[in-house]
Amino acid sequence: MDALLILGGLLLILAGLVWLVMLAFSTSLLWGWGSLLPPVTLAYLVRHWRTARKAVMLLGLGCIPLVIGLVLLANHDAARLEAILSLRWLQQPAGAPAELQIDLRGELNGQSFAPQYGELIDGVLTLREGEDFFARREVKIRLPEAQKAPLRLDVLPDDSGPLPEVEISWLLPEQDLPEARHLSKGYTLHLDLQALPPNKLQGEFHLVLPPAFRTSLSGSVELFSDRLRYKDGRLDTHFDSPETLARVIEDYLQRRFATRLVQLGALPELSFPATQLPLALDARIDGEARQLELLMEKGAGGWRVSGDHYPPLEEARPAEPQASVEAPQTAEPRPALDRRKRFSLARLQRNPQQYRNLSMRLSKAGGGTVEGRFVGLDADGSVRLNQQLGSGGGQASFSFRPEEIGRLELLDP
Repeated sequence: MDALLILGGLLLILAGLVWLVMLAFSTSLLWGWGSLLPPVTLAYLVRHWRTARKAVMLLGLGCIPLVIGLVLLANHDAARLEAILSLRWLQQPAGAPAELQIDLRGELNGQSFAPQYGELIDGVLTLREGEDFFARREVKIRLPEAQKAPLRLDVLPDDSGPLPEVEISWLLPEQDLPEARHLSKGYTLHLDLQALPPNKLQGEFHLVLPPAFRTSLSGSVELFSDRLRYKDGRLDTHFDSPETLARVIEDYLQRRFATRLVQLGALPELSFPATQLPLALDARIDGEARQLELLMEKGAGGWRVSGDHYPPLEEARPAEPQASVEAPQTAEPRPALDRRKRFSLARLQRNPQQYRNLSMRLSKAGGGTVEGRFVGLDADGSVRLNQQLGSGGGQASFSFRPEEIGRLELLDP
Protein backbone atom coordinates (compact mmCIF):
# COMPACT_ATOMS: atom_id res chain seq x y z
CA MET A 1 0.00 0.00 0.00
CA ASP A 2 2.75 2.44 0.91
CA ALA A 3 4.54 1.79 -2.38
CA LEU A 4 1.36 2.52 -4.35
CA LEU A 5 0.82 5.79 -2.46
CA ILE A 6 4.41 6.89 -3.08
CA LEU A 7 4.23 5.97 -6.76
CA GLY A 8 0.85 7.67 -7.22
CA GLY A 9 2.09 10.84 -5.55
CA LEU A 10 5.19 10.97 -7.75
CA LEU A 11 3.09 10.51 -10.89
CA LEU A 12 0.77 13.38 -9.89
CA ILE A 13 3.74 15.64 -9.17
CA LEU A 14 5.29 14.76 -12.53
CA ALA A 15 2.00 15.45 -14.30
CA GLY A 16 1.76 18.82 -12.54
CA LEU A 17 5.28 19.80 -13.64
CA VAL A 18 4.58 18.85 -17.26
CA TRP A 19 1.31 20.81 -17.17
CA LEU A 20 3.12 23.84 -15.73
CA VAL A 21 5.66 23.81 -18.59
CA MET A 22 2.85 23.47 -21.14
CA LEU A 23 1.10 26.48 -19.61
CA ALA A 24 4.32 28.48 -19.78
CA PHE A 25 4.71 27.66 -23.51
CA SER A 26 1.10 28.72 -24.09
CA THR A 27 1.91 32.07 -22.52
CA SER A 28 4.97 32.70 -24.72
CA LEU A 29 7.85 30.79 -26.24
CA LEU A 30 10.33 32.68 -24.03
CA TRP A 31 8.47 31.77 -20.83
CA GLY A 32 8.19 28.17 -22.04
CA TRP A 33 11.93 27.67 -22.47
CA GLY A 34 12.64 29.64 -19.31
CA SER A 35 10.30 27.46 -17.23
CA LEU A 36 12.69 24.54 -17.72
CA LEU A 37 15.02 26.33 -15.25
CA PRO A 38 13.80 26.35 -11.60
CA PRO A 39 14.52 30.07 -10.90
CA VAL A 40 12.59 31.15 -14.00
CA THR A 41 9.76 28.75 -13.08
CA LEU A 42 9.32 30.56 -9.74
CA ALA A 43 9.29 33.89 -11.54
CA TYR A 44 6.61 32.59 -13.91
CA LEU A 45 4.46 31.45 -10.95
CA VAL A 46 4.60 34.93 -9.41
CA ARG A 47 4.03 36.79 -12.69
CA HIS A 48 1.28 34.51 -14.09
CA TRP A 49 -0.30 33.03 -10.97
CA ARG A 50 -3.84 32.95 -12.40
CA THR A 51 -2.66 30.76 -15.30
CA ALA A 52 -0.22 28.57 -13.36
CA ARG A 53 -2.29 27.90 -10.22
CA LYS A 54 -4.11 24.92 -11.80
CA ALA A 55 -0.83 23.07 -12.28
CA VAL A 56 0.31 24.06 -8.77
CA MET A 57 -2.87 22.55 -7.29
CA LEU A 58 -2.11 19.24 -9.07
CA LEU A 59 1.41 19.36 -7.63
CA GLY A 60 -0.04 19.87 -4.15
CA LEU A 61 -2.45 16.95 -4.59
CA GLY A 62 0.51 14.72 -5.51
CA CYS A 63 2.37 15.67 -2.32
CA ILE A 64 -0.47 14.32 -0.11
CA PRO A 65 -0.24 10.60 -1.07
CA LEU A 66 3.56 10.89 -1.29
CA VAL A 67 3.84 12.07 2.33
CA ILE A 68 1.31 9.48 3.56
CA GLY A 69 3.19 6.69 1.78
CA LEU A 70 6.54 7.76 3.24
CA VAL A 71 5.05 7.88 6.77
CA LEU A 72 3.59 4.37 6.39
CA LEU A 73 6.92 3.09 5.07
CA ALA A 74 8.79 4.66 8.00
CA ASN A 75 6.48 2.91 10.47
CA HIS A 76 7.11 -0.66 9.32
CA ASP A 77 10.47 -0.47 7.43
CA ALA A 78 12.57 2.50 8.55
CA ALA A 79 15.79 1.02 7.13
CA ARG A 80 14.28 0.82 3.65
CA LEU A 81 13.12 4.44 3.83
CA GLU A 82 16.56 5.53 5.00
CA ALA A 83 18.13 3.68 2.05
CA ILE A 84 15.74 5.39 -0.40
CA LEU A 85 16.32 8.88 0.99
CA SER A 86 20.11 8.40 1.11
CA LEU A 87 20.09 7.58 -2.64
CA ARG A 88 22.25 4.48 -2.11
CA TRP A 89 20.18 2.74 -4.78
CA LEU A 90 21.77 5.04 -7.37
CA GLN A 91 25.27 3.78 -6.58
CA GLN A 92 26.90 1.04 -8.63
CA PRO A 93 26.59 -2.25 -6.73
CA ALA A 94 29.91 -3.68 -5.61
CA GLY A 95 30.99 -6.72 -7.58
CA ALA A 96 31.87 -10.02 -6.00
CA PRO A 97 35.49 -10.23 -4.82
CA ALA A 98 37.80 -11.72 -7.41
CA GLU A 99 38.97 -15.28 -6.82
CA LEU A 100 42.50 -14.39 -7.88
CA GLN A 101 44.60 -11.28 -7.35
CA ILE A 102 46.18 -10.64 -10.76
CA ASP A 103 47.90 -7.31 -11.41
CA LEU A 104 49.48 -7.28 -14.86
CA ARG A 105 50.53 -4.27 -16.89
CA GLY A 106 51.20 -4.33 -20.60
CA GLU A 107 49.54 -5.58 -23.75
CA LEU A 108 48.84 -8.73 -25.76
CA ASN A 109 48.85 -8.41 -29.55
CA GLY A 110 48.76 -4.65 -29.12
CA GLN A 111 45.63 -4.72 -26.92
CA SER A 112 45.32 -4.25 -23.16
CA PHE A 113 45.25 -7.56 -21.30
CA ALA A 114 43.40 -7.95 -17.98
CA PRO A 115 43.11 -11.67 -17.15
CA GLN A 116 40.51 -12.77 -14.61
CA TYR A 117 41.67 -16.38 -14.36
CA GLY A 118 45.01 -18.13 -14.08
CA GLU A 119 46.25 -21.64 -13.40
CA LEU A 120 49.40 -23.75 -13.44
CA ILE A 121 48.30 -27.36 -13.84
CA ASP A 122 50.26 -30.26 -15.35
CA GLY A 123 53.09 -27.94 -16.35
CA VAL A 124 50.88 -25.51 -18.32
CA LEU A 125 50.57 -21.92 -17.08
CA THR A 126 47.42 -20.21 -18.36
CA LEU A 127 46.28 -16.60 -18.04
CA ARG A 128 42.83 -16.03 -19.50
CA GLU A 129 40.66 -12.96 -20.13
CA GLY A 130 36.95 -13.53 -20.73
CA GLU A 131 34.33 -15.95 -19.40
CA ASP A 132 33.09 -17.36 -22.71
CA PHE A 133 34.02 -20.73 -24.22
CA PHE A 134 36.86 -19.12 -26.18
CA ALA A 135 38.90 -16.53 -24.29
CA ARG A 136 39.06 -12.99 -25.66
CA ARG A 137 42.80 -13.03 -25.01
CA GLU A 138 44.93 -15.79 -23.50
CA VAL A 139 48.55 -16.64 -22.70
CA LYS A 140 49.74 -20.24 -22.30
CA ILE A 141 53.24 -21.27 -21.27
CA ARG A 142 54.05 -24.98 -21.45
CA LEU A 143 56.97 -25.79 -19.19
CA PRO A 144 59.40 -28.53 -20.29
CA GLU A 145 58.32 -30.56 -17.23
CA ALA A 146 55.79 -30.19 -14.44
CA GLN A 147 57.35 -28.50 -11.41
CA LYS A 148 56.19 -27.85 -7.87
CA ALA A 149 56.43 -24.61 -5.93
CA PRO A 150 58.57 -22.75 -5.21
CA LEU A 151 59.15 -22.22 -8.93
CA ARG A 152 61.77 -19.86 -10.32
CA LEU A 153 62.47 -19.68 -14.04
CA ASP A 154 64.42 -17.20 -16.18
CA VAL A 155 64.63 -17.35 -19.97
CA LEU A 156 66.55 -14.90 -22.19
CA PRO A 157 66.28 -14.45 -25.98
CA ASP A 158 69.67 -16.12 -26.63
CA ASP A 159 68.98 -19.22 -24.50
CA SER A 160 68.79 -22.63 -26.16
CA GLY A 161 67.86 -26.16 -25.17
CA PRO A 162 64.50 -27.38 -23.82
CA LEU A 163 62.67 -24.09 -23.22
CA PRO A 164 59.03 -23.39 -22.36
CA GLU A 165 56.70 -23.00 -25.33
CA VAL A 166 54.75 -19.73 -25.32
CA GLU A 167 51.37 -19.39 -27.02
CA ILE A 168 49.25 -16.25 -27.26
CA SER A 169 45.74 -16.23 -28.71
CA TRP A 170 42.99 -13.69 -29.25
CA LEU A 171 39.45 -13.73 -30.58
CA LEU A 172 38.15 -10.89 -32.76
CA PRO A 173 34.38 -10.12 -32.85
CA GLU A 174 34.05 -11.25 -36.48
CA GLN A 175 35.86 -14.58 -35.92
CA ASP A 176 34.48 -17.99 -34.92
CA LEU A 177 37.80 -19.39 -33.68
CA PRO A 178 40.67 -17.55 -31.99
CA GLU A 179 43.96 -16.82 -33.72
CA ALA A 180 47.08 -18.19 -32.06
CA ARG A 181 50.83 -17.65 -32.29
CA HIS A 182 53.48 -20.04 -30.93
CA LEU A 183 57.02 -19.24 -29.89
CA SER A 184 59.67 -21.66 -28.60
CA LYS A 185 62.67 -19.28 -28.29
CA GLY A 186 63.76 -15.67 -28.70
CA TYR A 187 61.67 -14.26 -25.84
CA THR A 188 62.22 -13.07 -22.26
CA LEU A 189 60.45 -14.80 -19.37
CA HIS A 190 60.77 -14.46 -15.60
CA LEU A 191 58.72 -16.53 -13.15
CA ASP A 192 59.10 -16.45 -9.39
CA LEU A 193 56.16 -18.30 -7.81
CA GLN A 194 55.61 -19.36 -4.21
CA ALA A 195 53.02 -21.75 -2.81
CA LEU A 196 49.91 -20.16 -1.28
CA PRO A 197 47.92 -22.83 0.60
CA PRO A 198 45.71 -24.61 0.03
CA ASN A 199 45.95 -24.67 -3.79
CA LYS A 200 47.35 -21.43 -5.17
CA LEU A 201 50.63 -20.00 -6.40
CA GLN A 202 51.57 -16.34 -6.28
CA GLY A 203 54.53 -14.27 -7.36
CA GLU A 204 56.15 -12.28 -10.13
CA PHE A 205 55.47 -12.71 -13.84
CA HIS A 206 57.31 -10.98 -16.69
CA LEU A 207 56.99 -11.88 -20.38
CA VAL A 208 58.36 -9.96 -23.36
CA LEU A 209 57.97 -11.35 -26.90
CA PRO A 210 59.72 -10.06 -30.05
CA PRO A 211 58.36 -6.74 -31.39
CA ALA A 212 56.37 -8.45 -34.17
CA PHE A 213 54.12 -10.07 -31.54
CA ARG A 214 53.33 -6.75 -29.79
CA THR A 215 53.18 -8.53 -26.41
CA SER A 216 54.78 -7.37 -23.18
CA LEU A 217 53.40 -8.24 -19.72
CA SER A 218 54.78 -7.48 -16.27
CA GLY A 219 53.39 -7.64 -12.74
CA SER A 220 52.18 -10.07 -10.10
CA VAL A 221 49.92 -13.08 -10.59
CA GLU A 222 47.96 -15.55 -8.52
CA LEU A 223 47.29 -18.98 -10.02
CA PHE A 224 45.30 -22.09 -9.15
CA SER A 225 47.43 -25.23 -8.89
CA ASP A 226 44.47 -27.59 -9.39
CA ARG A 227 40.77 -27.51 -10.27
CA LEU A 228 39.50 -27.51 -6.71
CA ARG A 229 38.09 -24.56 -4.78
CA TYR A 230 38.22 -23.85 -1.05
CA LYS A 231 36.23 -21.66 1.33
CA ASP A 232 37.62 -20.89 4.78
CA GLY A 233 40.17 -23.65 4.32
CA ARG A 234 37.58 -26.33 3.50
CA LEU A 235 36.80 -27.93 0.14
CA ASP A 236 34.02 -26.09 -1.72
CA THR A 237 31.81 -28.90 -2.99
CA HIS A 238 29.65 -26.46 -4.98
CA PHE A 239 32.37 -26.04 -7.63
CA ASP A 240 31.75 -28.01 -10.84
CA SER A 241 34.82 -30.03 -11.81
CA PRO A 242 35.78 -33.71 -12.09
CA GLU A 243 38.37 -33.18 -9.35
CA THR A 244 35.66 -31.98 -6.94
CA LEU A 245 33.52 -35.04 -7.62
CA ALA A 246 36.54 -37.31 -7.20
CA ARG A 247 37.23 -35.85 -3.75
CA VAL A 248 33.58 -36.24 -2.71
CA ILE A 249 33.46 -39.84 -3.97
CA GLU A 250 36.75 -40.72 -2.29
CA ASP A 251 35.51 -39.40 1.06
CA TYR A 252 32.24 -41.29 0.61
CA LEU A 253 33.99 -44.61 -0.12
CA GLN A 254 36.38 -44.20 2.80
CA ARG A 255 33.45 -43.76 5.18
CA ARG A 256 31.34 -46.45 3.55
CA PHE A 257 34.05 -49.16 3.71
CA ALA A 258 35.76 -47.79 6.86
CA THR A 259 39.21 -47.59 5.27
CA ARG A 260 41.61 -44.98 3.98
CA LEU A 261 42.91 -47.32 1.26
CA VAL A 262 40.71 -46.06 -1.57
CA GLN A 263 42.01 -45.49 -5.07
CA LEU A 264 39.64 -44.22 -7.77
CA GLY A 265 39.90 -45.01 -11.45
CA ALA A 266 39.37 -42.39 -14.14
CA LEU A 267 35.95 -40.75 -14.02
CA PRO A 268 33.77 -41.01 -17.12
CA GLU A 269 33.05 -37.99 -19.28
CA LEU A 270 31.14 -35.34 -17.31
CA SER A 271 28.99 -32.48 -18.52
CA PHE A 272 28.52 -29.36 -16.38
CA PRO A 273 26.42 -27.61 -15.19
CA ALA A 274 24.18 -30.32 -13.78
CA THR A 275 22.22 -31.20 -10.64
CA GLN A 276 22.40 -35.00 -11.02
CA LEU A 277 25.11 -37.18 -12.56
CA PRO A 278 24.91 -41.00 -12.67
CA LEU A 279 28.43 -42.48 -12.63
CA ALA A 280 29.81 -45.94 -13.29
CA LEU A 281 33.42 -46.16 -12.14
CA ASP A 282 36.16 -48.54 -11.05
CA ALA A 283 37.87 -48.32 -7.68
CA ARG A 284 40.39 -50.29 -5.67
CA ILE A 285 39.36 -50.55 -2.00
CA ASP A 286 41.71 -52.27 0.44
CA GLY A 287 43.48 -53.77 -2.56
CA GLU A 288 40.26 -55.25 -3.99
CA ALA A 289 38.98 -54.08 -7.37
CA ARG A 290 35.32 -53.01 -7.37
CA GLN A 291 32.87 -51.67 -9.91
CA LEU A 292 30.48 -49.06 -8.50
CA GLU A 293 27.44 -47.22 -9.74
CA LEU A 294 26.77 -43.95 -7.94
CA LEU A 295 24.33 -41.09 -8.35
CA MET A 296 25.84 -37.66 -7.66
CA GLU A 297 23.44 -34.93 -6.54
CA LYS A 298 24.05 -31.21 -6.18
CA GLY A 299 21.97 -29.31 -3.64
CA ALA A 300 22.32 -26.45 -1.20
CA GLY A 301 25.25 -28.22 0.47
CA GLY A 302 27.08 -28.89 -2.78
CA TRP A 303 27.86 -32.22 -4.45
CA ARG A 304 27.16 -35.42 -2.53
CA VAL A 305 26.55 -39.11 -3.21
CA SER A 306 22.88 -40.02 -3.15
CA GLY A 307 22.04 -42.10 -0.08
CA ASP A 308 25.17 -41.07 1.84
CA HIS A 309 24.38 -41.72 5.51
CA TYR A 310 27.73 -43.02 6.69
CA PRO A 311 29.38 -41.47 9.77
CA PRO A 312 32.80 -39.80 9.70
CA LEU A 313 35.75 -42.15 9.53
CA GLU A 314 37.69 -42.45 12.77
CA GLU A 315 41.34 -41.54 12.65
CA ALA A 316 43.60 -44.59 12.78
CA ARG A 317 46.04 -44.82 15.68
CA PRO A 318 49.73 -44.63 14.79
CA ALA A 319 51.28 -48.07 14.36
CA GLU A 320 53.90 -49.39 16.75
CA PRO A 321 57.44 -48.70 15.55
CA GLN A 322 59.03 -51.75 14.02
CA ALA A 323 62.59 -52.63 13.29
CA SER A 324 63.58 -51.36 9.91
CA VAL A 325 64.11 -54.01 7.30
CA GLU A 326 66.25 -53.31 4.30
CA ALA A 327 64.17 -53.29 1.19
CA PRO A 328 65.53 -55.43 -1.59
CA GLN A 329 67.18 -53.45 -4.31
CA THR A 330 65.06 -53.15 -7.39
CA ALA A 331 66.06 -52.29 -10.87
CA GLU A 332 65.68 -48.68 -11.89
CA PRO A 333 62.43 -48.06 -13.74
CA ARG A 334 62.73 -47.57 -17.44
CA PRO A 335 61.71 -44.13 -18.73
CA ALA A 336 58.18 -43.98 -20.06
CA LEU A 337 57.74 -43.83 -23.81
CA ASP A 338 56.92 -40.33 -25.08
CA ARG A 339 53.85 -40.82 -27.28
CA ARG A 340 54.16 -37.30 -28.71
CA LYS A 341 57.07 -38.26 -31.00
CA ARG A 342 55.16 -40.71 -33.20
CA PHE A 343 51.67 -39.24 -32.78
CA SER A 344 49.49 -38.62 -35.83
CA LEU A 345 45.83 -38.44 -36.77
CA ALA A 346 46.06 -41.91 -38.35
CA ARG A 347 47.41 -43.42 -35.10
CA LEU A 348 44.62 -41.75 -33.16
CA GLN A 349 41.99 -43.20 -35.48
CA ARG A 350 43.51 -46.70 -35.22
CA ASN A 351 43.71 -46.74 -31.41
CA PRO A 352 41.63 -43.94 -29.83
CA GLN A 353 41.53 -45.57 -26.37
CA GLN A 354 45.30 -45.14 -26.02
CA TYR A 355 44.94 -41.33 -26.14
CA ARG A 356 41.73 -40.89 -24.12
CA ASN A 357 41.74 -37.92 -21.69
CA LEU A 358 45.09 -36.64 -23.03
CA SER A 359 45.55 -32.96 -23.89
CA MET A 360 45.69 -32.11 -27.60
CA ARG A 361 45.97 -29.03 -29.80
CA LEU A 362 43.91 -28.99 -33.01
CA SER A 363 44.64 -26.52 -35.81
CA LYS A 364 41.73 -26.15 -38.20
CA ALA A 365 42.47 -26.25 -41.92
CA GLY A 366 40.60 -22.97 -42.44
CA GLY A 367 42.46 -21.26 -39.58
CA GLY A 368 42.12 -21.18 -35.83
CA THR A 369 43.42 -23.30 -32.96
CA VAL A 370 41.57 -25.23 -30.25
CA GLU A 371 42.94 -27.09 -27.22
CA GLY A 372 41.22 -29.69 -25.08
CA ARG A 373 41.27 -33.24 -23.78
CA PHE A 374 40.52 -36.03 -26.22
CA VAL A 375 37.20 -37.73 -25.42
CA GLY A 376 36.82 -40.13 -28.33
CA LEU A 377 35.74 -40.49 -31.94
CA ASP A 378 32.15 -39.88 -33.02
CA ALA A 379 30.26 -42.31 -35.23
CA ASP A 380 31.33 -40.40 -38.35
CA GLY A 381 35.00 -40.41 -37.30
CA SER A 382 35.02 -36.82 -35.98
CA VAL A 383 37.58 -36.02 -33.28
CA ARG A 384 35.82 -34.86 -30.12
CA LEU A 385 37.59 -32.68 -27.52
CA ASN A 386 36.50 -31.34 -24.14
CA GLN A 387 37.71 -27.99 -22.88
CA GLN A 388 37.60 -26.91 -19.23
CA LEU A 389 36.18 -23.39 -18.89
CA GLY A 390 37.87 -20.89 -16.60
CA SER A 391 36.24 -19.59 -13.47
CA GLY A 392 32.86 -20.97 -14.23
CA GLY A 393 34.10 -24.51 -13.70
CA GLY A 394 32.08 -25.99 -16.58
CA GLN A 395 33.13 -28.00 -19.61
CA ALA A 396 32.31 -27.65 -23.29
CA SER A 397 32.55 -30.34 -25.97
CA PHE A 398 33.07 -29.92 -29.69
CA SER A 399 34.15 -32.10 -32.63
CA PHE A 400 35.88 -31.71 -36.00
CA ARG A 401 35.68 -33.97 -39.04
CA PRO A 402 39.04 -35.32 -40.32
CA GLU A 403 38.88 -33.17 -43.47
CA GLU A 404 38.54 -30.04 -41.28
CA ILE A 405 41.75 -30.79 -39.35
CA GLY A 406 44.91 -29.15 -40.62
CA ARG A 407 47.17 -30.36 -37.82
CA LEU A 408 46.67 -32.37 -34.63
CA GLU A 409 49.31 -32.33 -31.85
CA LEU A 410 49.53 -34.39 -28.67
CA LEU A 411 50.58 -32.23 -25.70
CA ASP A 412 50.83 -34.86 -22.94
CA PRO A 413 53.71 -37.36 -23.05
